[in-house]
Parts: sequence; C-alpha cells; structure tokens
Amino acid sequence: MIRSTLAVLLGLIVALAAMLLLEYLGMSLFPLPPGIDLDNEQDLARLVASASIGKKLWVLAGWTLAAFAGGWIAARTSRLHRTGAALGVGVLIVGGVLLNAALLPHPAWMTVAGVLLPIPVAWFAARLATPRPPRQSTP
Repeated sequence: MIRSTLAVLLGLIVALAAMLLLEYLGMSLFPLPPGIDLDNEQDLARLVASASIGKKLWVLAGWTLAAFAGGWIAARTSRLHRTGAALGVGVLIVGGVLLNAALLPHPAWMTVAGVLLPIPVAWFAARLATPRPPRQSTP
C-alpha cells in the first residue's frame, strides 16, 4: 500500500514536470502578447479567453500527456496496484483541470475534454506499463 501511494506521488511529480515542459515549449510556439502580467489575475484570464485554438489544444494535449506519463510511471513503480496507481494520477489530473477551469475562463469543450481524457489515458498507460506473462506454446 505504501509503495502504491508513493507510486502515485511519483507519477504526479512526473505529470507536473511533463505539463511544465510542454507549457514552456508552448510559450515559444505561442508567445505572450506584450503587456501581459502573469501575476495579474485579470491579465491571465484575458490571455486564456483570447488564446488561439492551437494554444488551447496545446494545453489540452499537455493535460493528456501528463496523465499518460504520470500514469505510466505510477504503474511501473507500483507492484500490486499498477492500474489503481495510474488511475490515481489520472484522477488527480482531472482535479487539477477542474480547479484550473474554476479559476480561468476556459471554453466548455476544453474543460469537458480535460475531464474526460486523463482517466482513460492513464488506464491505457497502465496497460502498456504492466508486464505480460510469457505465452505458453502449445505442442
């Protein structure tokens, strides 16, 4: 149980690192307009509301990739509860998406996709990360 909990925490750290990496890469692909102060809530809300569809898809891809990477790491790290650890990361990503949507004006399609995608993607990552027993050959 302790190992599975640590696996979820490690998966969450990897997920956050993946999101930050994509966010920094996204800043070079989608530069900030001049005069935007990211510490100012109104500027940040205006920036999110006026973001291009490409930027919004980039953020959604970041949430999804984070669920995959974090879920995969959690599943590989956990011994007994591989799928549960991966799904735990997916659930935490969904929680982050909901918090983000509550604080910033995302379009409804983005919030819905951000809520629906992480859990199945984390499950898929767990399936890929779980070792399969070798097949028995029949004589």
